[in-house]
Amino acid sequence: MGPLTPWVQRLLIANVAAFFVQLAAPRLVEPLVFVPMLVFTHPWTIVTYMFLHGGFTHLLFNMLGLFFFGPRIEERLGSRRFITLYFIAGISGALLSFVFAPYAGVIGASAGVFGVMLAFAHFWPREQIYIWGILPLEARWLVVITTVLALWSGFSGSRGGTADFAHLGGYVGAYLYLRTIRWGSAAAKFKRKAEGGAVVGTIGDIGAWKRVDPSKVHEVNRDEVNRILDKISAQGIGSITSQERIFLMHFVPRE
Repeated sequence: MGPLTPWVQRLLIANVAAFFVQLAAPRLVEPLVFVPMLVFTHPWTIVTYMFLHGGFTHLLFNMLGLFFFGPRIEERLGSRRFITLYFIAGISGALLSFVFAPYAGVIGASAGVFGVMLAFAHFWPREQIYIWGILPLEARWLVVITTVLALWSGFSGSRGGTADFAHLGGYVGAYLYLRTIRWGSAAAKFKRKAEGGAVVGTIGDIGAWKRVDPSKVHEVNRDEVNRILDKISAQGIGSITSQERIFLMHFVPRE
């Protein structure tokens, strides 16, 4: 794993700092907790709840998730889109809690972290994640299993105290944002074609992929770039998916 990316580092620091503030001044916590039914009188809580935690273990697991999944997503999307995805996931987690658990107070960065985790599974679905450092599980199946668990627990109430709908809302918000990014890219490409312009650096252009230099790609993405280039070399440009084309396009030097 490469060095921490800018927004991942800031979020880690902010969450840890907020936790120490909680310990030092617990009276400050209550006005910052998100209680769905109070959102109209306490609108700031739809964001502030994301920086509060119920204990050290709660903080630790959320920060571990952000630490392991976050840097690759920030490298892939860019810092602006990464932090947008994170907060959209967090806010959508609060909104889903408003719909399904209106009286339960919610704290924690889980919704934002779950959104980052879904983005990771979206871009690298077959990447092996080691649960407890031992059990290998593909990223896509981690999302499926946690979704089923949250649905079952949320509607049955079997895990009292767990903000299951916030977790699910994080997934929903991240999914919709990723779809928006994809629609925006497709619309921009269509507009350029309609205006008679060339799509600069498109992987489908003759030889465009040959200009990608893996040695200049950040180590976070280098293995994936090499994998796609090897696939093109072995099977041709037509063998890669649209998702792989969009990814590789980011590393074609602009002329």
